[in-house]
Amino acid sequence: MDNLVFLKNTDPQIAQAVRAEQRRQATTLELIASENHVSAPVLEALGTVLTDKYAEGYPGKRWYRGCENVDTAEQIAIERAIQLFGAEHANVQPHSGSNANLAVYIAALKPGQKIMGMDLAHGGHLSHGKMSNISGIVYKSVNYGVRKDTETLDMDEVRKIALRERPDILVCGASAYPRQIDFDAFGQIARQVGCPLLSDIAHIAGLVVAGLHPDPVPHSDFVTTTNHKTLRGPRGGIIFCKKQWADKIDAAVFPGIQGGPLMHVIAAKAVALAEAMHPGFKHYAQAILDNAAALAQELMARGWRLVTDGTDNHLMLMDLRPRRPNLTGHEAAIRLTRANLVVNKNAIPFDPRGPLQPSGIRLGTPAVTSRGLRCEHMEQIAAWIDQVLTCPDGEQEKTTATVAGAVGELCSQYPVPNSSY
Repeated sequence: MDNLVFLKNTDPQIAQAVRAEQRRQATTLELIASENHVSAPVLEALGTVLTDKYAEGYPGKRWYRGCENVDTAEQIAIERAIQLFGAEHANVQPHSGSNANLAVYIAALKPGQKIMGMDLAHGGHLSHGKMSNISGIVYKSVNYGVRKDTETLDMDEVRKIALRERPDILVCGASAYPRQIDFDAFGQIARQVGCPLLSDIAHIAGLVVAGLHPDPVPHSDFVTTTNHKTLRGPRGGIIFCKKQWADKIDAAVFPGIQGGPLMHVIAAKAVALAEAMHPGFKHYAQAILDNAAALAQELMARGWRLVTDGTDNHLMLMDLRPRRPNLTGHEAAIRLTRANLVVNKNAIPFDPRGPLQPSGIRLGTPAVTSRGLRCEHMEQIAAWIDQVLTCPDGEQEKTTATVAGAVGELCSQYPVPNSSY
């Protein structure tokens, strides 16, 4: 069935771009840890007439008339989010995870107050106080990081820094940390310092709601997440908070940093939240973990060094230097993408190279798991990665073409779940 019946006639250029992206997704394995494939129902909700409705405000308290139907959709999303995460309050309007974090800062801080978050170079996120981000421009920031010997968080060191720096908010969570996060310990530190705790679970939300990762909600004043990683929803964010922060959070989102919410996206969030409530979602989340563990094991068996020597979650960081000291993460990502294995370059902790030409790549299993790939396929994926990154320069073109063809064949057997291509 042609799902671009109108677009191809009215705007063939955009239709062509969409078709090209459909083909790209259909014929490549997405190993970027922060990406996934939404279901057909989520995709369908994104393309509805709800996009036409301007709905500044909140259900029952809009600035515009005619919002009764989008009120229903948003209230459903709120109720499902609260039920799924066990939170006291939820705001489903943030356009992104970074917006969600910014809203928390606006609600909890005054300009110039101090954020303490994980160092971006050690696996944190831009919105946790990086100087080039608004979180580091408007607010002071101080970082904690991982130990050099273990490449893991040392909670005693985090406590020491927090007691010395006395932040006005403590942030935990990461975008490139392959181990579990001890939210209980972070909560104890925040209480000892006397500041609120923000837990950013953008990457691991699907694992949390499946009961496969420690739950931040009981220990945190605020929890933020995106929807499009392990939670397998549309792009966007959600904020959870204790009831005493509810009014400030809602005011921070609107009118604080956003105008009209994207009602079609909120409807799609509601659909994804319902899918995550289904018993089968836990099996999916467990498969993500099993696949990640299997892929990590297979890569290490081939001599590749992984940061922390493995993974507890959906992602892993591969340090290229021991096997290919002259190969940067930037070049490795290009080579793998040409072979239809899509990854991203990534710094490793204490990386001697700069962020544009880092020493590592980041790999993740949410998207390949959504296609139906399981542990038995991870051995082959690891072999392909090894083949592409170790072949002599003179054989690169031939090797890349061979692997790309084999990847395409596997993709044809396990199609993207929402694809009509």
